[in-house]
Amino acid sequence: MKNWWKEAVVYQIYPRSFKDSNGDGIGDINGIIDKLDYVKELGIDIIWLSPVYKSPNDDNGYDISDYRSIMDEFGTIEDWERMLEQIHRRGMKLIMDLVVNHTSDEHKWFIESRSSKDSPKRDYYIWHDGKNGSEPNNWESYFSIPAWTYDEATKQYYLHLFTSKQPDLNWENPKVVDEVFDMMKWWLDKGIDGFRMDVINLIGKPEGLLDSVRFGERYDGYVFDPALYANNQKTHTYLKQMRKKVLSNYDVMTVGETPMVTPDIALEYVDVKNEELDMVFHFEHVESVGNAVPKGFFRIMLFVIGELWNMLLHGSRKFDVLKYKDLVNRWYTVIERGGWNSQYFSNHDQPRQVSKFGDVTTYHRRSAKMLATLIHTLPGTPYVYQGEEIGMTNIKLLSIDDYRDIATINAYKKAVEGGIPAAFAMMAVHSKSRDNARTPMQWNSEKYAGFSTGMPWLKVNPNYKKINAEKQANDPASILTYYKKIISLRKEIDTLVYGDFKIMDEKNRRSISYIRKYESKKLLVIINLTGKRAHAKIDKDIDLARAKVILTNIRKSSFAGDGHVILKPYEAAIIEL
Repeated sequence: MKNWWKEAVVYQIYPRSFKDSNGDGIGDINGIIDKLDYVKELGIDIIWLSPVYKSPNDDNGYDISDYRSIMDEFGTIEDWERMLEQIHRRGMKLIMDLVVNHTSDEHKWFIESRSSKDSPKRDYYIWHDGKNGSEPNNWESYFSIPAWTYDEATKQYYLHLFTSKQPDLNWENPKVVDEVFDMMKWWLDKGIDGFRMDVINLIGKPEGLLDSVRFGERYDGYVFDPALYANNQKTHTYLKQMRKKVLSNYDVMTVGETPMVTPDIALEYVDVKNEELDMVFHFEHVESVGNAVPKGFFRIMLFVIGELWNMLLHGSRKFDVLKYKDLVNRWYTVIERGGWNSQYFSNHDQPRQVSKFGDVTTYHRRSAKMLATLIHTLPGTPYVYQGEEIGMTNIKLLSIDDYRDIATINAYKKAVEGGIPAAFAMMAVHSKSRDNARTPMQWNSEKYAGFSTGMPWLKVNPNYKKINAEKQANDPASILTYYKKIISLRKEIDTLVYGDFKIMDEKNRRSISYIRKYESKKLLVIINLTGKRAHAKIDKDIDLARAKVILTNIRKSSFAGDGHVILKPYEAAIIEL
């Protein structure tokens, strides 16, 4: 079944770091408007805008204090309306972040909720008495702190799966559901084209809120165990209601951020028969090399040891090619069984993809193009995160005081408190911090990379004079030019959207090769995922001597017709058969 959101390419804008229009060092809506032509010229169809709602910014906008107002630092609702009009004028669409697992503790609902046990909004959130003089259970939040905070005024604890300033909403309260649905309609009626739903599979909480029984994870008694609450069946009930009462009345797309999902679990969300979501973001593939900043003393120590071992053996982190190919195969079954996939390596929560999966030294340009080839030729809707298209890299800030991400700061403090040397803890920060993706967009070689005329809220990566959009704009061999080519190619060839998918040479530890076939057209994609030469076996019925290379990330690719291909480090090619 064809859909516009299957054929689209999505570009994520993280407003705080995209473009500052007024010199205060913080990106804003007018800055986004200034750069819409750049986004359009890249070939983008849909912009996903990270939260711009009013927020005290304990978690950079994912703690919302007013769903229907714009953050003062970003502009006004009139600025936002002008941005939407300009996006639509250029033939692009806009999806907004929907953050409804939690609000800010400064939201009026929570202020009223915590005012008294008798407050009409008390049950808008999840309140519980303590147990044996401590928290109601032993859960640890995603941000390395206990998942419960004690409220002195009412002598109860409230649940927060993230920071203590992000109390979880109680979706079992029908009034909360109605409030959320009304808010969604308000934005949809303004003309937006859908939602990216933040941690949407966490909204349904389990009965009893029982302790985790996993041991040895933490030295302080709290356990990070999202399997206890992710993907609860209640969530499916709420999403079906959301589809029926809200989304079905509009021609929009939805993508849910869903930690802790496998292909089988994801299919429950995206099978068209279930009428819930259009696609999800899963995390299995980005975890094939490494997760976000690890939780707990033992995990961090194991991570540090693993990093040192990989550096000793390989000089960098190793891409587990066999595991990745297995994941790609298993996730393709979601499409075969009636769902749809998203394809990404980068976003505001992940390290820079070329630093994690590629090579930022010898093969920076080539490996960045290789990753682009992979994302835009696999089955599913591709997502591009700002700066990915010019090969922006991780940053190594010298001090933890230079970081702004609350998850990074908390994890570092816990590690050091647990006895890990600060230098080792910083090693994990440099590799995994979410701030790697949040450094200001590198527009040109001027001061502050052309992002702002004032001191940016987060330091600019020092390599901005070498890596920036202006420098790459007119370079036919640049990463930016390659992104424009491959995005254009995906629009021209339906096979890259709707084609069947088959991996060849599955036991190859360095390369991935696959066929995309749709109607009478057949494409072969061959990619070396490593920094070493690779040999790839091609099915015997494929005659490469008569095939046509339609896109490659090196100057010239040519392949013999003997069913055996030799690939240069990080080489990628799309071949028409």
